[in-house]
Amino acid sequence: MQIRLGYELVYDCPQPTPMLLMLNVHYTRVSDLVVPDHLEASPSIPIRGYRDGFGNWCSRIVAPPGRTRLSAKGIINDTGEPDRVAGWAQQHPVEDLPDEALVFLLGSRYCESDRLSEIAWELFGKTPLGWSRVQAICDYVHQHIIFGYEHARATRTAWEAYCDRTGVCRDFAHLAVTLCRCMNIPARYCTGYLGDIGVPVSDAPMDFSAWFEAYLGGEWYTFDARHNTPRIGRVLIARGRDAADVAISTTFGPNTLTGFTVATEEVGSAD
Repeated sequence: MQIRLGYELVYDCPQPTPMLLMLNVHYTRVSDLVVPDHLEASPSIPIRGYRDGFGNWCSRIVAPPGRTRLSAKGIINDTGEPDRVAGWAQQHPVEDLPDEALVFLLGSRYCESDRLSEIAWELFGKTPLGWSRVQAICDYVHQHIIFGYEHARATRTAWEAYCDRTGVCRDFAHLAVTLCRCMNIPARYCTGYLGDIGVPVSDAPMDFSAWFEAYLGGEWYTFDARHNTPRIGRVLIARGRDAADVAISTTFGPNTLTGFTVATEEVGSAD
């Protein structure tokens, strides 16, 4: 199957404003792109790319005074298969983990594993190790947090999501990631596209989505505590410790986001 994806962001800046952008499809999916999702800016301005410490593709711009429109449209091939389920995947002892996985055991800006450690062990200390334990965490978070865009708050941490019991997809991901880390399971935060493919179409405006990956059985597996069911058509943009590492835009000056549109939908191979 093929998926059409893209976005349009419009910023209004009173002065020249440096920005870091993380909007391109992840390098692991570049070979699947039929139409590349090249970033376009209007008015035309220089765009410089670089890779961050997690391998994500980032862009640097200086938005001029006034309105700046950032957009991209692409088409990507997809297997059409739902997220993999590997109930046999085992948890690794910490001493056997690869070096590069260890950073995803540590606390981070939005994932305060120190504050949630005792709670995590009370909740999940008797669950079976491995896949079943991560699924138990997803089940808990899915039931614990009430989803609603009206609950969105950019500063909410995993601890606050646990206490508030409300949030958006990033809050589900942050709490699940933190609980996994508390149980010595490496977990990393992911952001990307997830359209209504294979599920009833939502009336809510499309947005970028958040989920997470857990390291089990020598591989990273996708989990989604918000939807809590395997989904079709997930397209990764970036991975990191939490949302601070994968913000779609980081600005260094005053600005107002005056337009925000995200699109992702299945299309025929002839489109």
